[in-house]
Amino acid sequence: MAERETLIEFPCAFPIKAMGARSDDFAQLVVEIVRRHAPDFDAATVEMRPSAKGHYLSVTCTVWATSQAQLDALYRELSGHPSVKVVL
Repeated sequence: MAERETLIEFPCAFPIKAMGARSDDFAQLVVEIVRRHAPDFDAATVEMRPSAKGHYLSVTCTVWATSQAQLDALYRELSGHPSVKVVL
């Protein structure tokens, strides 16, 4: 497989936002997945924002990204989880 061109220069700080139904464990679920791909991620830096009606929660994690492959794997795992509705 040919190396894909990317405009991102690695390593860099890269924000990833996951959105899903608001629940007591949604943010923890996102952090656990992020840590599998970025073990040095500091959970204290997580930003959370509920939707206007409070039914959904967005969780933004800024990771120290070292490669496109790392980000691709993280996006795949997050978007493949049934609790995660959208990943940006």
